[in-house]
Amino acid sequence: MNQNEFMQIVSPFKDKLFRLAKRLLVSTEEAEDATQEVLVKLWNKNETLGSYNSVEALAMTMTKNFCLDQLKSKRASNLKIVHNNYTDREASLQQKVEDSDSWNWVEKIMQDLPEQQKLIVQMRDIEEMEFEEIGTVLEMNETAVRVALSRARKTIKERMIKTHRYGIG
Repeated sequence: MNQNEFMQIVSPFKDKLFRLAKRLLVSTEEAEDATQEVLVKLWNKNETLGSYNSVEALAMTMTKNFCLDQLKSKRASNLKIVHNNYTDREASLQQKVEDSDSWNWVEKIMQDLPEQQKLIVQMRDIEEMEFEEIGTVLEMNETAVRVALSRARKTIKERMIKTHRYGIG
């Protein structure tokens, strides 16, 4: 496989790799490094890439594992989830403030979710991956992915409702 063929394979999903890395590592620089590292590893496997059913799923798994290894080795206690790709250009200033506040609450709530649920929410709701792809990346069956996503969304919803009621009722 030459460089052009490799780039045609990885180009459609390399931004997804970066977003997943950024989600896990928070730092843009670390996410760029992680993405580059995964792409180098994929390039080193370029002779065997044809044997995989989905190179994208392989790359997502490699990115997840690489980032989790980085977190374990550096700063497992500082794991944070950050959303910075949300914009609402039509909203009023008050709506923007309320939306920003809600996002901050969702981020705080997501920090308390189990790691697996965080990844599933990221992959499904942010990356818009299919359940089958998520299952492949996380080595889970599709039903377990759906159950974990449902539980995560339910937790987020219940805590957001409680937050908007200021803990009353």
